[in-house]
Amino acid sequence: MKIEIIALLSAAAALALWIAVIFNRLITYRNRCTNAASQIDIQLKFRYRLIPELVDVVKGYAAHEKNLLDDVTKKRTEALESAGQKESEEAEKRLSSSLKTIFALKEQYPSLKASDNFLRLQKQLSEIEDKIRFSRQFYNDIVMRYNTLISSFPNLILAKTFHFTEKGYFDISDI
Repeated sequence: MKIEIIALLSAAAALALWIAVIFNRLITYRNRCTNAASQIDIQLKFRYRLIPELVDVVKGYAAHEKNLLDDVTKKRTEALESAGQKESEEAEKRLSSSLKTIFALKEQYPSLKASDNFLRLQKQLSEIEDKIRFSRQFYNDIVMRYNTLISSFPNLILAKTFHFTEKGYFDISDI
């Protein structure tokens, strides 16, 4: 009888340990996904702060491009106010497209092309765009690991029990 109780207690302890280890891994990866998403937000906020400066510099050189500059400002506002991952992705695509148009203006305005402020802002935005691409790739890698973890047996048993749900990927095409 003692051996049966010891075996039963050992099995219960092993089960509890298994649950704790898997649960902690699920929490760790969920937190990593949250952290990776916040890193994207940080880079986007840096970009949002630079856009008004860029628009002001271009305004000084290309006053008759007012519609383009208003469009960039509007798309920046839309991106700032977007809610949800899909809406945010679409707003970011539109904003990136508008920024490319502004940088194309430097070919039409040689004095803009030579402006130290414009060149500085362009370099900063380019660096931020690289960081955003890296952050999104990092996020997608973490999400892939997390989604694989919660979809794999036996982890999926606990994942469903504790309501761990799959995360969506950031679509980085066209950006």
